[in-house]
Amino acid sequence: MQKVFYEVDSLDKRCYEEFALTEDLLMEHAASSLSREIYKQVDKNKSVFIVCGMGNNGADGIALARLLFKCFDVKLYIPFGIKSKMAELQLKRVRLLDIEIVDELIECDITVDCLFGSGLNKDLDEKSQYIINTLNSYDNSKISCDIPSGVNNLGQVTTVAFEADVTITMGALKASLFTDIAKDFVGDIKVANLGIQREVYETDANIYLLEKEDMELPFRNKKDSHKGTYGHLNVVAGCKKGAGVIAAKAAFGFGTGLVSVICHENIDLPYHIMQTHKLTKNCTAIALGMGLGRYEEDEIKKILEKDIPIIIDADLFYEDVILEALDKEIVLTPHPKEFCELLRLCEIADITIETLQDNRFKYSEVFCKKYPKVVLLLKGANVLISQNDKVYINNLGSAVLAKGGSGDVLSGLVGSLLAQGYSPLNATISASLAHAIAAGNYRKNNYSLIPSDLVEEVKKL
Repeated sequence: MQKVFYEVDSLDKRCYEEFALTEDLLMEHAASSLSREIYKQVDKNKSVFIVCGMGNNGADGIALARLLFKCFDVKLYIPFGIKSKMAELQLKRVRLLDIEIVDELIECDITVDCLFGSGLNKDLDEKSQYIINTLNSYDNSKISCDIPSGVNNLGQVTTVAFEADVTITMGALKASLFTDIAKDFVGDIKVANLGIQREVYETDANIYLLEKEDMELPFRNKKDSHKGTYGHLNVVAGCKKGAGVIAAKAAFGFGTGLVSVICHENIDLPYHIMQTHKLTKNCTAIALGMGLGRYEEDEIKKILEKDIPIIIDADLFYEDVILEALDKEIVLTPHPKEFCELLRLCEIADITIETLQDNRFKYSEVFCKKYPKVVLLLKGANVLISQNDKVYINNLGSAVLAKGGSGDVLSGLVGSLLAQGYSPLNATISASLAHAIAAGNYRKNNYSLIPSDLVEEVKKL
C-alpha cells in the first residue's frame, strides 16, 4: 500500500529545511517527470500544447516547455499571466530560448494541463471554465500536472474539470485524487520523484492507497484439515431472500467450509448450502442485513449480542437496534444513502448524500473516531475502509459493479474471511480488493455482470 496525504506543502518545506533542496530543484524534477511521460506517449517532433496558470503549477509547465524544446513542437499558453517568483524565473529562461508563447487555444497531439494545482480552493471563473471545456473537447492525449484543473483541494468539482488520461502528481499521493467525483477526471495516477525517493520525501500518514499485493487470499496450506477448519458462516436472510442467497454463494466460493442461511421460511438453496431457523452452534461469523427488510427486533438483538464476528449491511442501517453493536469490532458496509442514515442515527450529522459525497474522508473519519472498534467500508467509486484513525482507499473498482447484488457478493466475501479467522480489518481489505479485482477481470460487456459472474471471477483469483 502507498501513503496518501491531505497536503504536501509541509513535505516540500521539509525538503528545503532538512535536506538542503531548493524550490528550483524540486520544480526541475517535477518538469522532468512530466517530460518522461510525454516521451512515452508520442514520438519526437509531435506537437505539445502546455497551458500554464499563474502560480507554481504553471511554473512546472513553463519548465516543461524548456525541457521539450527542439525535440517537440512546443506551444506555451499562459492565459492569466504569472504571479509566483518561480514562474517569473522559468518564464525568463523560456524567453532566452525563444520558445513560442501563443495567445490562443490550439489543438496539438498532447495537451498538458498546468493551470491549477492541488491547492485550488475556489470556484473557477468563466474564462477558466471556457479554457478547460475547450481543452476537453480536443481528441488528443491529455496530461495533468499534480491534479486535473478544476478538482479542488477537497477533491470536489464545483464547475468543470480537466479530463486527464494521466495525472502526474508531485511528490506524493493526495487524498483529493481519490474522491468519487475525481475518478472521472484523474485517469492513471503516477507520482513524480522530486529529487529524493518517496520513502524519504514522505512522513507518517494515516491514509493509504491499497494495491493488488495487499490482498490476502484464503489459500489452504494445511493438509490435516476438514470443513470445520475453515469456519461456518451464518447468513441471515430476510424478506428479500435473494440477497442472502447471493451472499451465501459468494462466501462458499471464497473458502468458507460451511455456510448456513437462517430463514423462517423454506427457500431454494444450492445443495452445498444449508438452511436453519436459528444460529448454528458452530457458527464462526454472521452476515446480517442484506435484503433483511422488517425483522423482529428481539431476534436481531440476540444476534448482535453474540460474541461472534459480524458483517452488517443494507437494511439494518435504518434501524436503531444497530446502535447496540457499535461498541464491538464489527464490519459495516453501507452505501452513501445508508451511511447518511447511520450518521443521523448516531447523532453525528444530518446531511444529504451530496454533502457526504463531497466530504467522504471527513465523515468516515468522524464516525470512526466515535466508534474506534468498528471497521467501516463506505461503498463508492473509490471505496473507503476505515478503522479508528486509519483510512484505506480501494480505487480498483469500476462501473462494472454498479449492479444489484454486487454489494451482497461483497458481504459474503467479508463474512467468509471473518468465518475463516481473519481480523475484521484484514477481512474487509482483502474482500474489497477481491471484489474489485474480480470485477476488473470480467471480460464481457461492462453492463452485463450478474452476481454469479462476479462469484465465478472471485474463484479464479
